[in-house]
Amino acid sequence: MSKETVRDKTDPGISPASDRDKQNCWEVMQCGRGPDQGLDQEHICPAAREKRLDGVHGGRNAGRSCWVVAGTCCGGNVQGVFAQTITKCRHCMFYQQVVSEEREAFLDTVSLFQKLIEAGKLLGRIKRRGLIVGGSGLIGGTLMHYFKSKHGDAYEILAPNSKRLSLREPEDIKSYLETYRPDFIVNCAIPPLDGGPQLAYEVNYLGSINLARAAMALRVPFIHFSSAALQPMGENVGEDEYLPLSTSMPFYPRSKLMAEMTLKHLHETRGLDCTVIRLGVVYGKHDHKIQGFQRLLFSIATQSMMFLLTRPGVRHSYTHTEKIAPFVHHVLQNREEFTGQTYHFVDPEPVELSRLMLAVKNALGVKKPRAVHVPYSMASLGGYSLKLFLRMLRPLGYDGRLPQEVMFMDKFYQSQILSVDKLKKSSFGVPDPEVTVYSELPGIVRYYVARWQHYNLIPTVDRDLLQTAPGTKTFQSAPQDLLEGLHSGRYEYLADFEPLRDQDFN
Repeated sequence: MSKETVRDKTDPGISPASDRDKQNCWEVMQCGRGPDQGLDQEHICPAAREKRLDGVHGGRNAGRSCWVVAGTCCGGNVQGVFAQTITKCRHCMFYQQVVSEEREAFLDTVSLFQKLIEAGKLLGRIKRRGLIVGGSGLIGGTLMHYFKSKHGDAYEILAPNSKRLSLREPEDIKSYLETYRPDFIVNCAIPPLDGGPQLAYEVNYLGSINLARAAMALRVPFIHFSSAALQPMGENVGEDEYLPLSTSMPFYPRSKLMAEMTLKHLHETRGLDCTVIRLGVVYGKHDHKIQGFQRLLFSIATQSMMFLLTRPGVRHSYTHTEKIAPFVHHVLQNREEFTGQTYHFVDPEPVELSRLMLAVKNALGVKKPRAVHVPYSMASLGGYSLKLFLRMLRPLGYDGRLPQEVMFMDKFYQSQILSVDKLKKSSFGVPDPEVTVYSELPGIVRYYVARWQHYNLIPTVDRDLLQTAPGTKTFQSAPQDLLEGLHSGRYEYLADFEPLRDQDFN
């Protein structure tokens, strides 16, 4: 079969030749944008140009499956995004006509999208291109690894660094998207928690909204990651519960809240195809920054936490990074359900903070923190005093900073449990409830302890926690013997790449 031949008369949804006289959407709707009406390619309706659906339901190109094509012009208005289009199209006279005419042969939306992907391979359009902004972070890096390792045949993932695409520079966004024109955009970018008002505003708000407006112009889905920091404390907190927007709100949650509000406004007034994913306390491997859960682990590993900085019974919602990527994939494949929606994505069972602190202590095999809870008044006074002391040192040339998480000290003493009812009722559901921060803790501790000890950031703890490459001890004690052994084959520590010679690259 040639690359230009994409029809398969044996496929469901492909009408036989005798049915090819069925009317296409531009013939019924009389929009004037059909393929035989003297227009140049730019002004012909996208449905009339979409060859990958040629023959479906007996139509020409996507003439009888136009509801899955973005940019069509119905009712005198351009239907900018698929999710908005399909919702409106279900009430369209032509859509209902096709359903009635095709009966059992009618293809549902998922089947049509699968046909787009499969036919795209024959036309040389093999992969769906995605842009991840913030790909060097914990969430973005996990997403990149997932799509490349598990769905590399269907997705091409772009993750430019801030030198190529800075959210603080609108021209960077415009130039990059003009060049690569992705099929979807995921925003995982986040500035330092203590970056001040300028970074919070420029990255979390202006940058995120500019990126969303660019997605709207390209008519592609926009997935935005947000934080529980903008929500009130309490139990069973719903997706529609926010802290009041005010000057007393710290800059980080303030910018995140404003971004969510504007995204909702753009969806309701301009048809932005957007989904907001709100996370709890994120845990997982491969984060190069010491922040969030890693800050807790680091404080205990360095033995700088003497006592438990919380009160008994305080619980929070936690999010495992490895669960996020499959959810994003599902959200992208089911835009009709998830567009315009905000979802909490957290483990179903909340985590008691003091219990977690003691579990980390036991995993590290250290003596502190002691099982004594520090009252909030004492903890806040200590933090305030240390802040004043550091400020007094600045004129002497010393620049010291408290950990970023200190700004959220009050949250260590209050529960925040996000509701997962909406996620449970979705087509995705709650994934792997048995996987929790406790089940993952041994692997997480080994990973970060080894990393921090290699960089001399923490004192030596249990040697069994270290993960070393074969030959590390010989490298330390007898490097010449190691080198000779590797050259002679006595030590087989190097990977074997000989199977590559047997692969046929033609």
